[in-house]
Amino acid sequence: MSSLAVASAVVLCVVGAEKEAMKVEESVVGRTPEGDEVRAFTLANKNGLKAKLLNWGAIVSELHVPDNAGKIADVLLGFDDLDGWLKNPAYFGCATGRVANRIGGGKFTLEGKEYALATNNGPNHLHGGARGIDKRLWAAEVLKGDSPSVRFTYRSPDGEEGYPGNLDIAVTYALTDQNEIKIDYEAKSDRPTPVNLTNHMYFNLSGAGSGTILDHELELRAERYTPIDLTMIPTGEILGVKGTPLDFTKPARIGARIGALTGDPGGYDHNLCLDGQRGELALAGKLRDPKSGRVMEVHTTEPGIQFYSGNFLDGSIKGKGGKVYQKHFGLCLETQHYPDSVNQPHFPSTILRPDRTLRSTTVYKFTAE
Repeated sequence: MSSLAVASAVVLCVVGAEKEAMKVEESVVGRTPEGDEVRAFTLANKNGLKAKLLNWGAIVSELHVPDNAGKIADVLLGFDDLDGWLKNPAYFGCATGRVANRIGGGKFTLEGKEYALATNNGPNHLHGGARGIDKRLWAAEVLKGDSPSVRFTYRSPDGEEGYPGNLDIAVTYALTDQNEIKIDYEAKSDRPTPVNLTNHMYFNLSGAGSGTILDHELELRAERYTPIDLTMIPTGEILGVKGTPLDFTKPARIGARIGALTGDPGGYDHNLCLDGQRGELALAGKLRDPKSGRVMEVHTTEPGIQFYSGNFLDGSIKGKGGKVYQKHFGLCLETQHYPDSVNQPHFPSTILRPDRTLRSTTVYKFTAE
């Protein structure tokens, strides 16, 4: 497969008034096994931040951010070649759904009818199934505006992966001059259907492949969480984090209490319930790397956030620069509705009805100190 560093075609799209500072570069990076063209879109702001996007899986494949000395590094785990992105077994950087996270037993009942989904995570359904929206080719459009932006669209047809209704999804990525990557989600269905969209970027603020994230410091505005059973499905309870390893209400080193987790696959993979009234964009948390001084804030309109500490990375994936990704080499902060919400009536609902449009926003903002 073609390297993402080699483009067979390049189109320069200027966005906004500052032509040299704000732009989108478009390139062809190869083809799928079916012969469809895969394109990359490189966004740059006036401060030197760069993000690379792929129309395969609406993936954020690269994110280049300066440290406290001005040194730029790519802070996302991923691949150098298209073949890696097409397979992408760990969901690096992709849009995830129709329903991100897990659905217990791979089943749900909606309006009196039971729907059976793929059980691709033990007994459960994970991240949209055997071939969710992360493994689909999306249409892409470079947008005009104050920030370099690309809008990806995909129609998930009725019955795809077992879900009801034709679902039209749009994911728009923008790179602002405030050093933010902003993600806007929209979805519309012609039948009632569950929808829970997120992005699955794996962050390492020291740089991709540089080691574990256990020394990163995390703070989350979440005083409650949803406990899980042995198959990682919520029990239905909503409990306080105080006195548990999930208490990140004050900044804490990720590795400090990770060994105290019980019944889990060697690390964090938990949904935390964000404080306050959701629906409005609000600060959800902050991640800091003492080594580089890079800081990332997460703002979202979503009610929950899945903190995943890369527990299933096991050295079997060779990533960027030939680096092998070991356990805890990256972490995810996936903004979302709670897992298994379709089977938990007291959780915030994920049911999208034909008379509604789903709209959700998440922003990752970068600074250095």
